[in-house]
Formats: sequence, structure tokens, C-alpha cells
Amino acid sequence: MKVVGLIGGMSWQSSHQYYRLINETVRDRTTPLTNARSLMYTVNFAEVEALQHAGRWDEAGAMMADAAQRLERGGAECVVLCTNTMHKLADAITGSVQIPLLHIADATAAAVKAAGIERIGLLGTAFTMEQDFYKGRLTQHFGLEVITPEAPERERVHRIIYDELCAGVVRDSSRAEYVAIMENLVTRGAQGVILGCTEIMLLVSPADCSVPTFDTTALHALAAADFALSV
Repeated sequence: MKVVGLIGGMSWQSSHQYYRLINETVRDRTTPLTNARSLMYTVNFAEVEALQHAGRWDEAGAMMADAAQRLERGGAECVVLCTNTMHKLADAITGSVQIPLLHIADATAAAVKAAGIERIGLLGTAFTMEQDFYKGRLTQHFGLEVITPEAPERERVHRIIYDELCAGVVRDSSRAEYVAIMENLVTRGAQGVILGCTEIMLLVSPADCSVPTFDTTALHALAAADFALSV
């Protein structure tokens, strides 16, 4: 079995879901006592968040590269960056190590395409919803049309992620806000919705939306398990 290297801590609330999902998948595909061979390097999210909101992306990229290098030196055979937003810095990681990065947008887009969907709604941090590193990859590499919430809704989605979900706080009122925002995306033509922040799966489920949802945490973890079990 190949060794999966995980860069976690952004936030740890979702990182532990990665660990659970990867090991459950490996167990289900092998034997009840089998789990994945893996390493996790956990960064301090308080430091990451401060760099994000200060626009100090070069420093954040150096932090991600350092984490990837530590995993590679430890024997990891791939890098799994357990966050959507920090894939803005994917090039900093791939340029610093010899092992492959399993990109979260690729795993997600493959599932969207397999479902026959062409117009997809996207929820995530403001960075993910508004910048091109994620939407552009979905469009340019996979031909998807991406719809994001209107500006006031994007602000609410972003605030709930950082102020609540990353701190492990799950509120029914916030779930109701997300449900309304997802339905607005559907009204605007979205055939499905990407839960494009790894913490969103803590708040909403497929039952909360009238169209298919794509949980990036679960899809990325599945890609990691596929890698671990690949020949």
C-alpha cells in the first residue's frame, strides 16, 4: 500500500474527517483490520488564517511547501492538501517536492462530470468563490460553467466558515442560511452544488439541497484512498 501524505489543520475539524474517511474506505475495500498507511503534518490554522486575510500568500505558500517537504522526507508518496482555499498555492507545493499533489478540484470535477452536470454552483470561502484558482480550473480543465452566490451571500458563507465551522460550531440558523443560498443557486440554473470548503460538510448534507451536492472532503478523501490502494 502506498503512503498518503496529508497537510492538515485547515482546520483540524475537517482534517480529522479526512483521516476517518480515508481509513473507512481502505477498510471497506480490503479487510476489517486494514487501514491506510499515512502521514499528517498539521499546520497552525491561526497563522494560516492571518496570512490569508492579510494577502500574504507568498508566506503561506512557503508554509505549504515546507509541510509538503516534511511529508516527502517522511516517506509520503503523494500530497493531499486537506483544504480547498489553500489550493491557491498548489504550484508552491508541486514546485517543492517530487511526489504528486492530488488536487481537490480535480477529484470534485470528475464527480460532477460523471453526474452529467454542466452548470455547477460553488460554495466556499470568499477566496475560493471569488478568485480564479479554483473556478478557473473547473472551467478550463473540465469545461464546467460555475455559478457563485451574490456578493452579500458570499460574505455570509465566508463568515460562517471562519467564525463558526472552523471552530467546530454548527448552528441550525446557519444551516438555514446555507440552504437558502443553495436554493438561490438552483434558481439561477445550477444543476448541482459543490461544497467547496472542507468544513461545509459539517453543516449541510445532500438532504438539504434540491439538486445533487458534491462534498469536496469526501471526494478528496476517496481520491486519497484510491491512490493508497493503487498498484
